[in-house]
Amino acid sequence: MMNAAKDLATEYLRLGGHRLLVMDDNILSTNCWEPDSREAESFWNERIETLNPKRRNEVMSFLPSINAR
Repeated sequence: MMNAAKDLATEYLRLGGHRLLVMDDNILSTNCWEPDSREAESFWNERIETLNPKRRNEVMSFLPSINAR
């Protein structure tokens, strides 16, 4: 399932997504300072936001990390 999670994250970023992974005390979330493209926002809402929390966290783990900036 990890390849599917990576594929979803890659497609989201390819579509113009700007969310960054934020990890705080092993809790994953995202933050976004730039607006996503309409395509990326729709993709996130339809294909990632609807996943169960474990699967969503797997996808988020493939996003660029705020800690790496």
